[in-house]
This record gives sequence, C-alpha cells and structure tokens, in this order.
Amino acid sequence: MRSHLLNDTTAEHYRRSVTEGVERVAAKLAATDRPFTGVTADDLAPRIDAIDLDRPLRDTTAALDELEDIYLRDAVYFHHPRYLAHLNCPVVIPAVLGEAVLSAVNSSLDTWDQSAGGTLIERKLIDWTAARIGLGPAADGVFTSGGTQSNLQALLLAREETKTEELTKLRVFASEVSHFSVQKSAKLLGLGPDAVVVVPVDHDKRMQTVALAHELERCAEAGLIPMAVVATAGTTDFGSIDPLPEIADLCEQYGAWMHVDAAYGCGLLASRKYRHRIDGIERADSVTVDYHKSFFQPVSSSAVLVRDAATLRHATYHAEYLNPRRMVTERIPNQVDKSLQTTRRFDALKLWMTLRVMGADGIGALFDEVCDLAAEGWKLLAADPRFDVVVEPSLSTLVFRYIPAAVTDPAEIDRANLYARKALFASGDAVVAGTKVSGRHYLKFTLLNPETTTADITAVLDLIAGHAEQYLGESLDRAC
Repeated sequence: MRSHLLNDTTAEHYRRSVTEGVERVAAKLAATDRPFTGVTADDLAPRIDAIDLDRPLRDTTAALDELEDIYLRDAVYFHHPRYLAHLNCPVVIPAVLGEAVLSAVNSSLDTWDQSAGGTLIERKLIDWTAARIGLGPAADGVFTSGGTQSNLQALLLAREETKTEELTKLRVFASEVSHFSVQKSAKLLGLGPDAVVVVPVDHDKRMQTVALAHELERCAEAGLIPMAVVATAGTTDFGSIDPLPEIADLCEQYGAWMHVDAAYGCGLLASRKYRHRIDGIERADSVTVDYHKSFFQPVSSSAVLVRDAATLRHATYHAEYLNPRRMVTERIPNQVDKSLQTTRRFDALKLWMTLRVMGADGIGALFDEVCDLAAEGWKLLAADPRFDVVVEPSLSTLVFRYIPAAVTDPAEIDRANLYARKALFASGDAVVAGTKVSGRHYLKFTLLNPETTTADITAVLDLIAGHAEQYLGESLDRAC
C-alpha cells in the first residue's frame, strides 16, 4: 500500500495517475453538449449504494471508469453556457493549475512551519485585495471557506468591539434580501432572537436608507446597541447593491460597525468599467469577498478583510503545540492567529496563479462581459410580453417569470413557472434557479459565464415558455 503514498519514490505513479484523471475530465468537458443529463436521485442512488467500499478496485483506470458512471457523466457542468442557475462560475485554467499544485504539496496555512511561502503569498493577496477595496494601511484579513464563514467572523469582530456582555441588547441591521448567513451568524454568536433587524428595500431591491435611519434611531431610543449594519454589494437573488456611502454615513453617526457582504459583487474590484458601482465600500469596517463567485476561481476561495488589523485579535487563541504567545514577539507569521479555522487549505494559491497569468484586468474584463450580458438580457425580457422582469441588473442576475396571456390566477402562474423550472432541469437542456418575490414564484438567471450569449438566453426563455404552456394546457385538459 505504500506505493500509493505521494513521495520521491512514487513521483512517476503520481504523474501517470493525475494525467489519466485530467484526460478523462478534459474529454468530458470537450464532449459535454448540455449542462446536465437530467438524472434523478432515484436513478443515481442505487448505483452508488451498490458499491462496496470495503472491496477496493486496486486499479486507477477501473476507479476512473466507475467514477465516470457515478459522477462525471451526470455532474452539473458550470462551464456550459446554458448553466444559468446559481452563483457558480466557470473556472479559469491558471486557478485549476493552482488547485493541482496545492493539493499535491498539501500545505496547511495555519502556521508558518507548515506553509512557509504559502503564508506570505496569502498575506500578499490579502494586502492586494484590501488595497483594491481602499481600506487603508492598517487593513488585514484572512482567507476563509466562503461567504458564510466570512460574514460570521466579521460579525464576531463587531460583537466584540461593542465591549458589552449584554448580548440581548445587540442589534444587527440587514436588508430583507440580505444573505441568510446574517441570521445564522446572529444565532451562532449567541445573540437574541430579535437581534437581526430587517430593513425594507426599494424597487431596485436596495436597502432603504430612510428606513435604516429610522430603525437605528429606534434602537438608540430603546437603549439598545447598534452592533453592526450589513450592507450587501450583490444580493444573492437580485445582484442589487445597497447605497454604500449613505449607509457608511449612518454607521458613523450611530457608532455601528459597517460590514459589506461583497461575496458576489467583489468582481467589480477588478473591473475597469463598473468599479464605481461599489463606491463607498472603502469606508467599511469589514468586507466579505468570494473569489469563487466572480473571480472565476474553483471553490473554495474567499476572504474576510478588516479596516483595522487589531480587531482580528478577537479570533486569536494560543496553543503551546501550535502557536504559543512567544511567536508573536518573535514575529513568526501564523495565520491561525487571525482565522476561525485551524487546518486550512492553501486556497490563496489559485488566485495567485490567476493574477500572475491573467492579471486583474483579465479577470475584470470577464466579469464586465457577464454584466454587459445581463444588461442585454434585461432588454430582451423587458421587450418580451411573455415575461415579467423584476429589476434592471446591477451585476449579472435577472429575476423574471412567465406570464401567460390567457391565465390570470397568480397561483396557477406560480405552478406553471415551478413546472417549467423542474421540466427544464429534468431535460438537462438548461439549468435555471428560482426564488420568491412578494410571495410569488419567479425564475432566475445568474449569468457568470462569458461564453453565454444572448442567443442562449433567448433559447432558454423559449424553452421555459414552452414548458409553462405545456403545463397550462395539461392543467386545462384536467379541469375539463
């Protein structure tokens, strides 16, 4: 069994095995003609359940053959131009190369003596991102597993900075379309059930600053503590961007920590065309970025940034076997001193390779393409009487629903849209997402693939309309 350990004696075995795996994936990518096969859990589960994990195949080729049957053939492929569903981006090749390197070397980014140069590369990327945001010379941060962890850590710091033990008095303000992790983080941080104050949004799904000001004033009058305001730069459902400068003013006035959840909108940090849409982000106390959403990185690749590096001390614990206090005075750079995680992958290498090969302008140009595509898609939807589109996009998301000419019952229209989404997924021809707007079911395109065209959007809209019309026709037949 030692022949499977990666070391100096098995380097050739490693090269052959990985090459064979890469060739399988490359062949699959080249042959994929739709984003999904339409396989159901009932079809796939028995094939996986039948595998006896205590009887190894003892052969790489046989294992890859099996993997083709239970995974590669039926995977959802985000690189396909008609995958339009969630915040999953196609990935760039330099990042995939970085993934291969980091997996093989297997550095752990918690301490210097486990990562060396990896530590410094991550720190350099944090500095680069903080400079792009404009947080100032005292800024710092750390890579995380994703936006949920980044938001949790930011709110932990905000809680500790209030310097109070009366947790039931703390309030967090977030818009009604903010990410669910705000509510989840409040619970994990031991805040009260009323801790998160939901602020209404305007027609463009942006936080209403007048309403925020009102809620902050109510908080002050009640003797409560405004712990944090979470502004969103790219909401999950709409891609909407809250009015950051106005929110920053209110945070300053009421002494609240300003956190910007830019998990989605962080791609604008590399944009030459649309960077102004997140003006005001530089005034935040903390910022979440997900490179695996709009920097075209493989998951996971995320970070939390803070204006004042000293606030990261709230996540610091020392263990003699890992990061004893003396290492601080010895200036040994241990990233675990800043992180909620201990053992942690060298995910920063993927972004490093991307920047060194493509540059920030290359990433920004790709993100600009999908923002431009969304603008064209909005024009198509606005001009198509079959559909109702909710808001003009700020990033690359379109929320809409099919509206049949002959049906006026909102519940029946809901069912037609739900059916269309499910039927489209079952066909494998395209994958779209869904959400609710004012209690009604809507469909969603999240456009993160520069290879997607307006022709793809038009074709998928026709497919949606066709499935919805089929449902409505069958529904009418059943009623008769």
